Amino acid sequence: MRRVRVLLVADTHLGFDLPLRPRVERRRRGPDFFTNFECALAPALAGEVDLVVHGGDLLYRSKVRRELVYRAFEPLIRVAAAGVPVVVVPGNHERSAIPYPLLAAHPGIDILDRPRTLLLSVGAERVAIAGFPFQRDNVRDRFRRLLDDTGWRDAPAAVRLLCLHQTVEGARVGPVGYTFRSGADVIRARDIPAGFAAVLAGHIHRHQVLTTDLEGRSHAAPVLYPGSVERTSAAERNEAKGYLRLDLRGNENGGTLERWRFEELPTRPMIDLEIRADGLGPERLATRIRQALRKVDPDAVVRLAVSGRVESTAAEVLRAESLRAISPKTITLSLRRARGTSRSG
Repeated sequence: MRRVRVLLVADTHLGFDLPLRPRVERRRRGPDFFTNFECALAPALAGEVDLVVHGGDLLYRSKVRRELVYRAFEPLIRVAAAGVPVVVVPGNHERSAIPYPLLAAHPGIDILDRPRTLLLSVGAERVAIAGFPFQRDNVRDRFRRLLDDTGWRDAPAAVRLLCLHQTVEGARVGPVGYTFRSGADVIRARDIPAGFAAVLAGHIHRHQVLTTDLEGRSHAAPVLYPGSVERTSAAERNEAKGYLRLDLRGNENGGTLERWRFEELPTRPMIDLEIRADGLGPERLATRIRQALRKVDPDAVVRLAVSGRVESTAAEVLRAESLRAISPKTITLSLRRARGTSRSG
């Protein structure tokens, strides 16, 4: 049987830090998310894959302008128009539904807006894609029924895939590798049945592939998280970002995952910078910040913390407009409160 080539991308969070009419001029992070989304879809537009799956959180929130939905779906519509089918799973940031769904309408784009199974002709193979939108209320106990509601067992196909935007036990997040083990929002690995070649998942921003449960027993199907395409918080500052390319082969048992490859995307460095303000007047504090910023990567996303005792006359330096004036234009700068900070006067 012919292999099926799948591109899996998720958690693009389009619209993040991208106001339609910005009130101030500064470098924003919103374009980075769109750029990496376009980069991730390039293999599909080049004819190198047979199917694109978006694992959810296409948008950064549910209440958005029509213009953003149009812009977010425009690259996917181009992929579909090139003859590559696209499947989208609504995530938690979309509150389990794509806003302005008519803007996503295209015969080559399917949205898993309810528990169901899609039957697609992908090249010479028949592919069944089961799934449902993000579930908030006790998905742990409801998972088996939700999966049954998709009707996946009645879908004859050489390759079967399960698409989710949920947390599966064993997934890890954060700089210390917190592991999800239980909870109403965590799916038990043993509840994923045999009969799927793979589980394609979004929601977890760190790229990872889960093949065993917490007891070391093999999963019935590997769970693949591509992670987000960009860093959405400082907790992700050391994580590689990208998307996945999968090669699957059909058989009478729902197919097998022959291999997968993580494709890393370019990301701007995230840096935490701390300045001590004790005894510094406004001019010296501004100079100290300016000098520190000149030493970091000029393309960085910087979180600045000013600690110690901030003189009342120097507090003006920490206003947003003052920080923008002394910062390199290529840097994205935000201010965070450091522990032990106080103000005099």
